Parts: sequence; structure tokens; C-alpha cells
Amino acid sequence: MDNSIEKAAVQLFNKSIQELSAAEHLVLSRFVERKHVARNPSAEFADLMTFGQRLADKVAAVGGSWGFIIGFGTFILCWVVLNSYILIRSGKDFDPYPYILLNLFLSMIASIQAPVIMMSQNRQAVKDRLDAAHDYEVNLKAELEILELHRKMDELREQKWAGLLVLQQEQIHLLEQLAARQVHSAGSSGTETPAS
Repeated sequence: MDNSIEKAAVQLFNKSIQELSAAEHLVLSRFVERKHVARNPSAEFADLMTFGQRLADKVAAVGGSWGFIIGFGTFILCWVVLNSYILIRSGKDFDPYPYILLNLFLSMIASIQAPVIMMSQNRQAVKDRLDAAHDYEVNLKAELEILELHRKMDELREQKWAGLLVLQQEQIHLLEQLAARQVHSAGSSGTETPAS
């Protein structure tokens, strides 16, 4: 098997097998063995994620949505209205302007949400690199398949040309025999002269 991989490396890449990258070697070995293993990098990546990583991705998905922005804006507006008008008019001073308690809550949420979103973005970058490596493998394998098809087409064309040459030689030989018969029959009929 290794011998066929070495031959394929030289034939397809014009490199020895030692000069191939790991991805090229993997794709070439699958190509030679004709293993059509369909991979789904997203599923592979999702299977390796821990509970904390999944939770971070969900928090990042919620925190980066319009629903969160609208909901949180509504919450802040309600807080301001409640503390500015209702509680002050009733004489209960809970969080008066400049809303220091609200700022504290917003700072705490931001300090927790930012690293969670960063973790999610880092995982997305890793997933993107895995997707890019998979795309490279697929493209390389497709290129190898196309090269193999070209090679087979060239072989078929050479065989067809060889067959056409043999057929043409046979036709020439048959034409030469036919011409020789006509010359022979014309020569034998030309020696006999009819008597008058």
C-alpha cells in the first residue's frame, strides 16, 4: 500500500511522500485507498465541547441578539422610570439619579458577559480553522480525482488512437488488395482481343 502511495505522490504532486504535508498525506492515502469518508467538522467539534463551553456559547448567542438588546433596554428604561418618578414621588429613595446601583449591575453584567463572549469567539475561531482544514482536504481530494479522470481520459484517447491506426492500416491493406485485383483483372481481360 505504501508503494502505491509513494507512486501517487510522485505522479500527482511531483514530490516524494516525505515532502508532503500531513493534510496532503492524509488525503492522498484516502485517495489511493478510495475511502470516501464524509466528515462533518461541526459535529466533531460539537461532540468535544464541555458543558461550560456549550453554556458560554448560549450566553454569547443570547447576549448578541436583538432580543437581548431590546429586553435590556426595556429593563433600563423601566428602572429609570421606577426610580425617577414613582419612588421619588412616594418619598422612597431606592436608586436616585445618577442610578449608581444600576451602573453597578451593568458593570457586573458587562464584566461577566465580555469574557464569556470572548471564550465563544475563540472557540468559533478554532472551529473556523477546522472547517478551513476540512475544506482544504476536500479541495485537494477533488483535484486528485480530476487529475485521475484526466489520466484515464488520456489513456482512453491513446487506446482509441491506437485502435484507429490499426483500423486505418487494415483499410489501406484491403484497398491495396482491391487495387491489385482490379489491375490483375484489367490486365487479363486486356490480353484477350475479340475476333472480328
